[in-house]
Amino acid sequence: MQEELLTSLLEAIEKREAVALVTVTTGEGVYVEAVGKNAVVWPEPERSPVGVLNLGEVLDRVLQDARKAIARKRHEHFHYEDLDGRFSIFVEVQARPPHLIIAGAGHIAIPLASIAKTCEFLVSVIDDRPQYAHVSRFPSADRVIAGPFRPTLVELRQGKKAFDSDTYIVLVTRGHQHDIDCLLEVLEDPVAYLGMIGSRRRIRAVFELLEVEQNIPASNFDRVRAPIGIDIGAITPSEIAVCIMAEIICVLREGPLPGLSEQIQRERIERRNRAVRGLRGRG
Repeated sequence: MQEELLTSLLEAIEKREAVALVTVTTGEGVYVEAVGKNAVVWPEPERSPVGVLNLGEVLDRVLQDARKAIARKRHEHFHYEDLDGRFSIFVEVQARPPHLIIAGAGHIAIPLASIAKTCEFLVSVIDDRPQYAHVSRFPSADRVIAGPFRPTLVELRQGKKAFDSDTYIVLVTRGHQHDIDCLLEVLEDPVAYLGMIGSRRRIRAVFELLEVEQNIPASNFDRVRAPIGIDIGAITPSEIAVCIMAEIICVLREGPLPGLSEQIQRERIERRNRAVRGLRGRG
């Protein structure tokens, strides 16, 4: 049974699946025989656990709590008590590794991919230029793909499936038209982080253009981190990569530091509020 548990855990790592190892740590009454039992649990209720916990009718409740811990991406202890006795479990969560997608294989992407890999991210780099999107430039990346930006993003997300809360996307292409194409492809996906490089004036113009030409609600751009990164006075490509990765880690760990994008976000929201107040005043 232990070999089966280990195999399941290793397969989950290889497939980039979230999973948890549940261990019964203490038990009294009828649950004393369950102490030391293990099971591998997946977040999907329809997927049966591997292993035996010997917890009888309480098993469903235990599995629900284990899946909640997986969703929260942290190890947790749970304690239970009923007429038959009491017991405790430890849920050791093996979260999916965060996936950083770097759109653009230019001078900033090279140090960014290296730093992200050092921080244990799965790293994919895409660019439509084969001479730039090449493994020799990104030896630490997990995937380097040469191809048109939007179709390649569709390929990475596996067709119509959306990128999820473990996905972090950085748009650092050589031109804002490519950034816009990527932005249009992923804007509605529930990603953890979506950042786009550029000056405040340029980004403001891009957002306003998309509002007019694509009829995208202005509020949809509030989730885009642009200008990208945390303000550390970065100048060189490597320093800019550090400030981008700092913001990504801040989002991942729910840190307190404000990013460069927050000022422009506040300005956009305030302009919309003024416009609404003006309409109400005329009404």
